[in-house]
Amino acid sequence: MLIGITGTPGTGKTSVAEALRRRGIDVLDLKTTVAPYVLEHDEEMGADIIDVEEWAKANRFLEGYAEGAIAHYLPAEKIIILRCRPDVLKERLAPRGYPAEKIRENAEAEALDVILIEAADAFAAEQIYEIDTTSIDSETAAELIISFAEGKIPASFGSLDWSEYVMSL
Repeated sequence: MLIGITGTPGTGKTSVAEALRRRGIDVLDLKTTVAPYVLEHDEEMGADIIDVEEWAKANRFLEGYAEGAIAHYLPAEKIIILRCRPDVLKERLAPRGYPAEKIRENAEAEALDVILIEAADAFAAEQIYEIDTTSIDSETAAELIISFAEGKIPASFGSLDWSEYVMSL
């Protein structure tokens, strides 16, 4: 069984994966699997362009927990989407040295529910659990992930709405 942890960059995937590892759970960092599928590097955005279809095909038999912004392309049993209010996301991304355009693009993707929509195309609502990481720590998010993976809490799909934030801009 595969439990995928996905989300826009800056929502806390790496921190939550570290919290899960501290609990003895092995979590695969999907960034370590993409090198053979990089088509090109976008210098302006500081990002690799990946052949996601070929990557997903090659990694379709993964088991356990896996985290990465493309985890929702894998045939997971359950998918956790980490979310963050776009203004807070911008604050989290700024210290990473990303170009302003990349920060804006990621905040817009979060505001427009891009990963949620992509996941909803591939998974049933009962397989999806959204976690708002705007104001919780990685340990709390890790506990929620474990509880959802073990079937102790129900799916949470479409529960977050950043439209009020977007409309205030």
